Amino acid sequence: MRRLWLVFSQAVTVAVAVVFVLATLQPQWLTGRGGAAAAVGTVPVLVHSVVPGASSRVSGGGLSYAAAARAAAPSVVSVVTQGRATRSTPGGDPNLRRFFGEPESGMGSAVIVTADGYLLTNNHVVEDAQRIEVVLADGRRSPAKVVGTDPESDLAVLKIEAQALPAITFGDAAALQVGDVVLAIGNPFNVGQTVTSGIVSALGRNGLGLNTFENFIQTDAAINPGNSGGALVDSGGHLMGINTAIYSRSGGSMGIGFAIPVTTARQVMDGLIRDGVVTRGWIGVQPSDLTPERAAALKLGTDQGVLISGVLTGGPAHAAGMRPGDVVVRVAGHAVANTSELLNAVAGLKPQQPAKLAIVRDGQALELTVAIAQRPKAVAKRSGREDEEGR
Repeated sequence: MRRLWLVFSQAVTVAVAVVFVLATLQPQWLTGRGGAAAAVGTVPVLVHSVVPGASSRVSGGGLSYAAAARAAAPSVVSVVTQGRATRSTPGGDPNLRRFFGEPESGMGSAVIVTADGYLLTNNHVVEDAQRIEVVLADGRRSPAKVVGTDPESDLAVLKIEAQALPAITFGDAAALQVGDVVLAIGNPFNVGQTVTSGIVSALGRNGLGLNTFENFIQTDAAINPGNSGGALVDSGGHLMGINTAIYSRSGGSMGIGFAIPVTTARQVMDGLIRDGVVTRGWIGVQPSDLTPERAAALKLGTDQGVLISGVLTGGPAHAAGMRPGDVVVRVAGHAVANTSELLNAVAGLKPQQPAKLAIVRDGQALELTVAIAQRPKAVAKRSGREDEEGR
């Protein structure tokens, strides 16, 4: 009996060893060619990198986003403009480019957001255009009119006369993570609708000098001239952003592109369609970034927060007692570490409502209650990073 048990144990050990070797070197022998276990076993990283519910699939040994492209592509259109003025690259860095087109005619992209003809695009795609025409993915052409523009976020809403259009599905940009797969859809170089893929390289990019309000999604998906105003979608085909700019020394993609998050785009779109203007909070100050060296030189008592360089006389902040030299550290309970964060935090407050601002003055912590006002419409185009919140 003992001998039989010994033989049985040895047989089981050999069998387990054989299975282990086969599972490691030739897993398809165990599961069958094309079996589900083989697919999961051979591409675990790719499978796990897909968001739950995404419309991707394993095809030919790799991951395919064909379903996501099919879902989103009909909602992305080409925008042809005529009669526009020549404009230089915004900001201080000539390698940052957002205007794609020739002075007398331009080519960009837009995204259908409602079935009855509202479209989202970049302001710089349609700015100063005398005539705008939209070319749908199925080849139909239609004149478009500008419903409203918001230069401070570089967004615009267009309207075409059509019904039952393939409106895109909005996604949740707040759920995006660095490393998530994204697709860029547009009409680069006027070659026709093109889909490129990449990942989210970074989130919350600001300080680029492109817009007043910056909170860009950075991606390495190829974005080229003509993609501006097109869609950045996730692996399920949901809209995550509006492609708006690239960093390039040659004018073509170098793997650094920027998109406006759909959260911002939707807020701007709703305001332009409903009111013809975007409602933002305003307190009338001129903020500047605070560095440890600057804080020490000015003896501010803190090196955290945003330095207030100027206060508009008669503005909300002035009425609340704010002075030049104050350092704002929190806005309505949210910490602010730089000018961009302060601008976005104040803009998100509701006009005609009070808000508490935590400040540091001469090393002493204070709290001011500011009556938020409606941000005035920008009266001048920005150049560089002159972030005057009072403008």
